[in-house]
Amino acid sequence: MRTVGERLFDEALEEAGVEISASEREKIVTQLRGMLQAYRQSEIFGLARPKTRVIMIAGQVGVYAQPDYWDGRTRIYEMKSYPAIPPPPDVALQLRLFQIAFPRFETVLVCINRHASPVETTSAIIAPLTPEEIASALRLAYDIGQKFGEEKVLEYMEGPFTHYGLPAAPG
Repeated sequence: MRTVGERLFDEALEEAGVEISASEREKIVTQLRGMLQAYRQSEIFGLARPKTRVIMIAGQVGVYAQPDYWDGRTRIYEMKSYPAIPPPPDVALQLRLFQIAFPRFETVLVCINRHASPVETTSAIIAPLTPEEIASALRLAYDIGQKFGEEKVLEYMEGPFTHYGLPAAPG
């Protein structure tokens, strides 16, 4: 994995036409090695990636939801390569959407901090959503989809689909 990671890194630099010093490369490769070691020792090592699910809101806005890993039975996992506990707003929304798309699964956020030396791994179980949090996340996703979404034909989208009505706007 280390050899492949280093090769891909070197290829990406070459493709982008970017040159870095030997010391910069070694620093980044050391981070890569630490990340791989931390990943191999983490609870997500060896888990599969779930199939993408689609959250359909009011039959008008669809949101793809695919966490990084799952055990296929009880837990989904999202991994970040930086400290994200407690989750910042963008990660919190992402986790909420995963919880909506995978409603019977416990959600775990795994953070492998590539900037720490040695690389640190932390994880947190994310609390189940309240009905108010579900409504808020769906409303926000709907509003964003209406404003920035692209029209797609549903027949060409893979499921499974989870359908939700449009929650009332907060009053």
